[in-house]
Amino acid sequence: MGALEAILLGLLQGLTEFLPVSSSGHLVVAQHFLGITLPGVTFEVMVHFGTLLSIVWVFRKDLYHLLTHFTDQMEEKKLLILLIIGTIPTGLMGLFFSSFFREIFDKPLIAGLMLLITGFIIIAIQKINVGNKGIKEMSPWDAVLVGVFQGIAIIPGITRSGSTILGALWRGLKREEAIRFSFLLALPAIAGASFLELMDLYKSGDLVNGFLSYTFWGALTAFLSGIFAINVFIKLLMKEKFYYLAYYCWLAGILTLLFAGS
Repeated sequence: MGALEAILLGLLQGLTEFLPVSSSGHLVVAQHFLGITLPGVTFEVMVHFGTLLSIVWVFRKDLYHLLTHFTDQMEEKKLLILLIIGTIPTGLMGLFFSSFFREIFDKPLIAGLMLLITGFIIIAIQKINVGNKGIKEMSPWDAVLVGVFQGIAIIPGITRSGSTILGALWRGLKREEAIRFSFLLALPAIAGASFLELMDLYKSGDLVNGFLSYTFWGALTAFLSGIFAINVFIKLLMKEKFYYLAYYCWLAGILTLLFAGS
């Protein structure tokens, strides 16, 4: 892989991470049709890290308030605890099923099928009855179930943001609280996965070469395009035009199944 391919995939990652269309599924499909071979999931995780930084940048004021007031404000303290609880099932699923997830990362047919399912997830978000629970009313069980939804979304083609938002809405959260919890819950999951991949690269002695050769440019592009995508994502939510993306996922899934299987 060269720098140009890394930039293209980083751009794809950044633009699709915050729209419920599955960035990992798009990366798998793009790799297949562009003929790019990646060393495991290292690049995929690192461009996710780039989008993590874009979340930190856009929500830096919220994160600062959370980290500086969790000791003296009850709601912030509870939110931090719920985020930790929600991260546990995601981490356990990634740990115990890591070999399975690695095996399917280079299978575009699976990504195409999961994109079809993602289309239905988006429709469900539009159709589900929105509750009135806020962070104060959330239970630890709510956080666990949303974390399970996030763990399932490790499968390429399944939307992470859409899955966690749907899980939160299913548990009765208000739409704005579901969106907030979904974004914040992504931070420890992506940070943890990125750290483990960096440790693997370090142990293999290929950290500098592997990072500078292509991953840096992909992660940087994902960071910049991710900032742009978050703003688009928020506008779509405000206008309630989410369901249009379901048609895109269905089309992308069908085309992937047709051409990848031929």
